[in-house]
Amino acid sequence: MTVYTVSQVSSHIKESLESDPLLMDLWVVGEVSGLRASSAGHTYFSLKDRDSLLRCVMFRGMKGAELLSEGDSVSAHGKITFYTRGGTTDFMVDLAMPEGVGELALELERLKQKLAAEGLFETSRKRQLPRFPKKVGVVTSPTGAVFHDIQNVLQRRYPLTELVLSPTIVQGQDAGPKIAAALELLDREGGCDVIIIGRGGGSLEDLWPFNEEVVARAIYACKTPVVSAVGHETDETISDYVADVRAPTPSAAAELVVPDAQVLRRNLEMTASMMFRILTDQNSRRRSEVLAAARRMEVSLPDTQTMRRRVDDVGRMVQSASSRLLQESRIQVEGLSLRLRALDPIATLGRGFSIVHLPHTGVVVSSTKQVEIGDALEITVADGSLPAVAGDGIPDQKPKYTTARSKETRPRPKARPNQPSGMAPLL
Repeated sequence: MTVYTVSQVSSHIKESLESDPLLMDLWVVGEVSGLRASSAGHTYFSLKDRDSLLRCVMFRGMKGAELLSEGDSVSAHGKITFYTRGGTTDFMVDLAMPEGVGELALELERLKQKLAAEGLFETSRKRQLPRFPKKVGVVTSPTGAVFHDIQNVLQRRYPLTELVLSPTIVQGQDAGPKIAAALELLDREGGCDVIIIGRGGGSLEDLWPFNEEVVARAIYACKTPVVSAVGHETDETISDYVADVRAPTPSAAAELVVPDAQVLRRNLEMTASMMFRILTDQNSRRRSEVLAAARRMEVSLPDTQTMRRRVDDVGRMVQSASSRLLQESRIQVEGLSLRLRALDPIATLGRGFSIVHLPHTGVVVSSTKQVEIGDALEITVADGSLPAVAGDGIPDQKPKYTTARSKETRPRPKARPNQPSGMAPLL
């Protein structure tokens, strides 16, 4: 015999209950009993009939909890769970509605909750409509009055807009998938700036295709902003919740997607008039400012005659100073010229002086120690050079060197420009 622990049995019960598809998507009808709310916002109650009682819990935020009252007969949707710690079976309710609402209404609420939990209704993802659309797409029946109403409104308000129809049936068993397909085609290939999806009024059954999940997900996936215009103002569909903008009627949708040309024209005229007034006022202010500045300038202008005399006086002073400086400079130049002429060796030679140097080295003789008796010399005077030989004053003394030696080619120093040959630089 196999013996199991309490935990093992509890786990088996939990696994069995919560894996049953029937118990995971369950509608239950019963009378509300033992209704109470916790401080955390959760609602606890039981559903009972003549023979049985089912414990129920609705966590905070579940739709329909505020409609529950003691003794009311309600339809509740949820799943069965088993709480192993307490050993209790609970019905986790996610939707509660008064009994008799109808299967479609219950299905609609269930789908709303599902899509809302997935974020399809989030306002943060909804897009702004373009202000001046060039092309407007419409998903509706080609035979109904909706398309013609939209066409008339656009032609009246903003005839610059191009209207594109993606035809589809909007009622019947197959309408939902066909509406979704027409929307996807228009979004992919229509090149529209905004799309209107909708139909005229009708019963809940007539409008049901716009409550189907396939249509809701097609609107959610649409890259083009979508305006939902289904039924009358009091009608609400899931398409309205998913779309970027909800319009109460198809005609109202057309008014939402395009501006009114008459209003635009009046606004332009008002803007032009306002700009003209502003420019006129600015021009007047600028003219007044210019005139005031001109008057201030006239008052502040100096006496031009006095200024002209001052300029003439300054000119004469400058001319006089320039002449004086020029005369002083001329005198300085003449003094320097005289000093240069006094230092000119040519002028010195002209006064009877001469320069003696050694012809084979070009060295100027300034001392007797540089010359030995018999050395060849070269004497430069004012008009040329004379050869000479160093001696002791005896005229007939022969030079130390032979005739052949006297004919040796000795280097002769190069004369500097404007300087006699053999003359040493004057420093």
